[in-house]
Amino acid sequence: MKRSVCVILGAALILTAFPAWAAGVSQATMLFLKIAPGGRPTGMGEAFVAMADEATAVWWNPAGLGFQQQKQFTAMYTRWLPQFKLSDLYYSYLAYIHDVPEWGTFGTNVIFLNLGETERRDESNRSLGTFSSFELAVSGAYGAKVNEDLTMGVGLKLVYSNLSPFGAGAEKGTGRATAVAADIGVLYKATFLRGLSMGACLSNLGPKVAYIDRAQADPLPTNLKMGVAYHVINQEFNKLTIATDLNKELVVRHSDGTSDEFYEAMFTSWGDGDLVKSTIWNVGAEYWYGTLVGLRAGYWNDDLGKVFPITFGVSLQYSVYRFDFSYLNAGQNHPLSDTMRYSLSVAF
Repeated sequence: MKRSVCVILGAALILTAFPAWAAGVSQATMLFLKIAPGGRPTGMGEAFVAMADEATAVWWNPAGLGFQQQKQFTAMYTRWLPQFKLSDLYYSYLAYIHDVPEWGTFGTNVIFLNLGETERRDESNRSLGTFSSFELAVSGAYGAKVNEDLTMGVGLKLVYSNLSPFGAGAEKGTGRATAVAADIGVLYKATFLRGLSMGACLSNLGPKVAYIDRAQADPLPTNLKMGVAYHVINQEFNKLTIATDLNKELVVRHSDGTSDEFYEAMFTSWGDGDLVKSTIWNVGAEYWYGTLVGLRAGYWNDDLGKVFPITFGVSLQYSVYRFDFSYLNAGQNHPLSDTMRYSLSVAF
C-alpha cells in the first residue's frame, strides 16, 4: 500500500502516543520494543512478568527461563493499529527456548514491525518514488536458578530501525539507526505461600539512538516491570491464576530537548512528574480446564495516555501444539481497538 510521507509521520506520532499495549505516552524512540508479544499473556491484560513460563519469557522476563525445562517454539502475528485498515502495517514475533541440563535455559527471539511502503514527494508535491519502512530486533537470553526458589536472567538485543533511506528536508543522513540494549530479570516462587510468584524486569537498557547526529539522539524505551501472580486454584482439571503488573518507563527528557542517559534516568525518572499517573498497572486472570482449553481476561490502566483497554483470550491445546488468541477493546474508534493476536506454540 502506497501512502505519502505525512502518513508515515502520522503513524510515528501515533506510535509515540500508543507505543504498545502496555505503554503510555512516551518520550523515547524505537517504541516497537514495547509491543507485548504472545496471544496468551496479552489475553490476560499483559500481566505476565511474574509468570513468564513459556518461550515469550525472552521478552517478558528472561529470569522465567530458569524455571523452564523444555524446548519450545512460538510464532505470533497481528495487524497493528487495525482501525487504520492498512494491510501492510503488521507485527510478527518468533521465539525459541532450549534448556541445557546443569546449565540453564537459553532463548532467542525475533521481532519485526512492518510500516509499509511510502511514497516520497518533493516540496512541489512531485512523486520521487517509494520506499519501505520497518523495524527489527533480534535478542538472545539466558536464565538459570540461583536456588530452588529464585532465578535470574539476562538478555541482549540488537535493534535496527529503517524508517526512511532519506533525511528530512535539507538534513543530511537517513532515517536509519541501530542500537544495542540489555534486559535483566528476576523471578521468585515463594515457599512460604505455595502458588505465589513475584517477578521484575528491567528492559531496553542501552545508550541513546541517533538517526541523524548525536545532538539529536533519543533514548530507548527503558522500562521497569514488576509483578505478582498467584495460583488460586491448582487442581488436576481446574487451574486459576490471577496476576498483576506495574510498568514504569524510565525515560527523562528536558525542556531544551536533551534527555538523560539510561543509567541516569533509572533514578531521575522517579521524580519526573506525577508518579501515579506515569505508572501503568495491569491485572489479568487465566483459567485452564485440564490441558485442553484456556480462558483469559484482563485490563490495564494508563492514566497518562488515557488508555483503559479490556482484553480477552482463549487457548486450545492438543498434544504438543497450543493455539492462543487474544482480543483487545480500547473503546470506540481507538487505534488499538479490535486488535487480535494469533500465536502458535510447539513444545519439543
